[in-house]
Amino acid sequence: MTGEAALEAVIEARCLRKSFAAAEVVRGIDIAVPRAHCFGLLGPNGAGKTTIILMLLGQSPLTSGSLEVFGQPMPAAGRTVRGRMGVVPQIDNLDPDFTVAENLRVYGSYFGLEANVIAARIQNLLEFVALSDRAESRIDTLSGGMKRRLTIARALINDPELLVLDEPTTGLDPQARHMIWARLRDLRQSGKTLVLTTHYMEEAERLCDEVVIIDQGRILAQGSPPALIRQYVEPEVLELRGDKADIGSLFDDVPGSRVETIGDTVYCYMHDAKSVDQLLQRAPKLSFLRRPANLEDVFLAITGRELRD
Repeated sequence: MTGEAALEAVIEARCLRKSFAAAEVVRGIDIAVPRAHCFGLLGPNGAGKTTIILMLLGQSPLTSGSLEVFGQPMPAAGRTVRGRMGVVPQIDNLDPDFTVAENLRVYGSYFGLEANVIAARIQNLLEFVALSDRAESRIDTLSGGMKRRLTIARALINDPELLVLDEPTTGLDPQARHMIWARLRDLRQSGKTLVLTTHYMEEAERLCDEVVIIDQGRILAQGSPPALIRQYVEPEVLELRGDKADIGSLFDDVPGSRVETIGDTVYCYMHDAKSVDQLLQRAPKLSFLRRPANLEDVFLAITGRELRD
């Protein structure tokens, strides 16, 4: 999608704040999500992501600031706005008493859709998520990947303009994850707007046009994944494992390098990893991986490597 329609903000928050008692968990967030974009909301546990999602869905009132979805104020317009949204929750909540098709049929009825419209959409959606042959299957016979795909299909039954996905691929195997990624790219290409929360930085890097990294309720960084990588970390990374005595001061004389030690792994960030080939030959017992910098490097550089609750 191009032109003004693509640039129209589906979601716009200004100085968004949320407090619970004396604790302020969202502290002056400003975001704008254009139509037909995939927007990533990233942060460690407790950063405020879930609270932002709840406000976005109209399920939690703002403390101050403003939040508009489709140009309508939230949470006042929550009921109307939710009719134009689809939600994929973090934990599947499919009805185990219904078959695959019945889950979609019942959910579609909540939006007041005609039976023939629902029937046509069920057929198309099951094909879209590769579950056409499981329409009459009970939920407890589905694999985790199948349940996740069905949850995505259910979120699309009302043909929403905005899809909110809360960690959509957590716990899935690589095959299921890649299939879901492909389907989400298809949805974005069809003109739908996606809001994604995930702890998989590879997922955000592959899918998102723009991400924000938040911590303690504040935005620490914002931009496209490639732009953030260029801004916050060196372009190449060398990961080394082995006897730290062998690593020693190996990189002391490498210009422009930055070294971090985490557990048994040494990370050397640099502009040209090939320049250290001769140095590595001096320590043949070391195992190493040379790779481009990625969004996870950015995330850790900004939020730190300490464990969170």
